[in-house]
Amino acid sequence: MLALPMAVLANADLEQKMANPGNWAAQAGDFYNQRYSKLNQINKANVGKMQVAWTFSTGVLRGHEGSPLVVDGMMYIHTPFPNKVFAVDLDTQKIVWKYEPKQDPAVIPQMCCDTVNRGVAYGEGKIFLQQADSTLVALDAKSGKVAWSVKNGDPKLGAVNTNAPHVFGNKVITGISGGEWGVRGFLAAYDLHTGKLAWKGYSTGPDDEMLIDPDRTMTYTDGRMQPVGKNASISTWQGEQWKTGGGTTWGWYSYDKALNLVYYGTGNPSTWNPSQRPGDNRFSMTIFARDLDTGMAKWVYQMTPFDEWDFDGINEMILADINVKGKPRKTLVHFDRNGFGYTLDRVTGELLVAEKFDPAVNWASHVDMKTGRPVTVAKYSTARNGADVNTKGVCPAALGTKDQQPASFDPNTKLFYVPTNHVCMDYEPFKVDYVAGQPYVGATLSMFPGPNGGGNMGNFIAWDAGTGKIVQSKGEKFSVWSGALNTAGGISCFGTLEGYLKCVDANDINKELFKFKTPSGIIGNVFTYLHKGKQYLGVYSGIGGWAGIGMAAGLEKDNDGLGAVGGYRELSKYTELGGSLTVFALPQQ
Repeated sequence: MLALPMAVLANADLEQKMANPGNWAAQAGDFYNQRYSKLNQINKANVGKMQVAWTFSTGVLRGHEGSPLVVDGMMYIHTPFPNKVFAVDLDTQKIVWKYEPKQDPAVIPQMCCDTVNRGVAYGEGKIFLQQADSTLVALDAKSGKVAWSVKNGDPKLGAVNTNAPHVFGNKVITGISGGEWGVRGFLAAYDLHTGKLAWKGYSTGPDDEMLIDPDRTMTYTDGRMQPVGKNASISTWQGEQWKTGGGTTWGWYSYDKALNLVYYGTGNPSTWNPSQRPGDNRFSMTIFARDLDTGMAKWVYQMTPFDEWDFDGINEMILADINVKGKPRKTLVHFDRNGFGYTLDRVTGELLVAEKFDPAVNWASHVDMKTGRPVTVAKYSTARNGADVNTKGVCPAALGTKDQQPASFDPNTKLFYVPTNHVCMDYEPFKVDYVAGQPYVGATLSMFPGPNGGGNMGNFIAWDAGTGKIVQSKGEKFSVWSGALNTAGGISCFGTLEGYLKCVDANDINKELFKFKTPSGIIGNVFTYLHKGKQYLGVYSGIGGWAGIGMAAGLEKDNDGLGAVGGYRELSKYTELGGSLTVFALPQQ
């Protein structure tokens, strides 16, 4: 019998689970981050009849992001710090096992924007958890026993983790948080079976440490793809600032098996005071395409050179085959914190479309399609007069036109469904010195609803990535901080910060088909699965995250929570802390 490479075996296992629409075997449902389900038992004709089927309390307050996994009749539920994991038998709804790591609570103040965790991953009979203290753990999916664990960073230096690990091939992919502590970002790949480090590619620094080949790693400039050249990162930082340069990687990752490429984005440069770090600060704020086996970067595209506004680039990369200007393309679609929706050729890295997905965006007038660079507006520069000058009315706010809450793609409508923030800010930098293990922010922010939104702080939009246009928009009182889900039933579902789960018609998102108030505000991602022939749809509720950090952490001052407390103060009139899973289904006939 022919022995197959381990990567093929690992892919075969996970791909088999994902190919069964009854499972929800990965955080986005697939490698492409499309967040689309082929299930159609719940559809736009009957979704309004959904009822609560069952609920589960996690026993943890603070923000609940991500979603459970469902694999062959077992549901795997995760929580914020202390990062519990529950395995629940869907036949009996009995807890089969529980894993609760013993973590030093000193890690909590090292987490900038709540103690969130974005979920676990499955592969080869293991459940993978990325703990807040940076420990990556492999648990036996049947027993919950630890198969292996590895330390991914040093929380004493601010290197913590909030991201979900991802399983691609025979590797577990994870990143690092801590850009607000001057942590130098990286993406790491660990062997799925042993936990041994396979490769680590940094976001900033020397070419060899970034796994960049100066002659073969390409970037888009002057209207075409060109080699990045030698020391493309170091030459854009002053002195050795790249060592504390940020570019952390706490978002979502996607994978194209045919190309064997992993895609992800890097975060803001450190510090938030741009006057202290002149230059393009490569490769923070950048989309990377890396070879899964070696980690070598095939191409890079920096969205916000010399970031002056904390527009992290970590949001998900959605892979979809669509028509762009009448031509079929293999694309990567990314809705960035900076307010621009990008469509790139995921094979080459060529920039195809870059347009605002909220008209309020004002820090840049447009993206120059020849250079690939944003054309900034001087009035909204936070570095124009050095530190200690308050720049007012910048749109979007630092939390972006969209933060980590993932969008969905519907192959039937060919549209992307995007949860967004309609929020602006005042931004005042100040001088800050780097001290290992201490916050390295250097800016004071205040946030408020954007203009022409009727007081709304969010929208749920349908987006045409081939043309870069908003097709439809549904206003919401607060930011839509929940991950979207589309299904073959013609529905698109999302949660609101007040705590409502909503489902709308995918062809007319202003046609609200279902609305239910869950126990707490929703910042989790909607998911669906099939059990014993019956479709279920669920979501976490548990207010928190950056938008809800005031409630989650008991903060009071308007400028606390990096400016979010004042902007979302009214939220406390609509919801309260909680931590629960609510699962819905159609009533028995």
